[in-house]
Amino acid sequence: MDMTEKPLKQEYIFKGKIVKLRVDDALMPDGRVSVREVVEHPGGVCIAPLTDENELLFVEQFRYPYFERLLELPAGKLEYGEDPFEAGKRELKEETGAVAEKYEDIGKLYPTPGYCGEIIHMYLATGLSFGEQKLDDDEFLEVKKIPLKKAFQMVMNNEIRDSKTQVGIVKTYYKVYGEK
Repeated sequence: MDMTEKPLKQEYIFKGKIVKLRVDDALMPDGRVSVREVVEHPGGVCIAPLTDENELLFVEQFRYPYFERLLELPAGKLEYGEDPFEAGKRELKEETGAVAEKYEDIGKLYPTPGYCGEIIHMYLATGLSFGEQKLDDDEFLEVKKIPLKKAFQMVMNNEIRDSKTQVGIVKTYYKVYGEK
């Protein structure tokens, strides 16, 4: 069965620094027309930095939409057209001061496919060495190290709610420990 929806008309109703919002008329497979609201986002990158002691580096920061502090893996927004791998290396250094000897692509995450086109590129970083952070002017965060097994349990206990962080932890856990 063909489930493809075809855009007939696209109208931008907001263009901000980070996101754009458009409303589309889309032709459904059965010939009807439906409205689709789409948030365009340049995408992001998330790094799971794993120490030689099997600890993950996290950043804890205040997240305005939720009005709470969240524990997250280092991550950042891409500029339109930016290489995700290079952005990931940059974000790891800026947020944690760490540089990795080895990076492994662990996949892509579509955080909210119902209305947003954001794709988060995910990497495992190992062989870490440490220097100074280079935070953006509007960035306030604390770096924390948490053993991988404990971080996995925190995900399972809903203590870590950020989706990219949950996925990064689970993928890293299975890379290190398999199905134990």
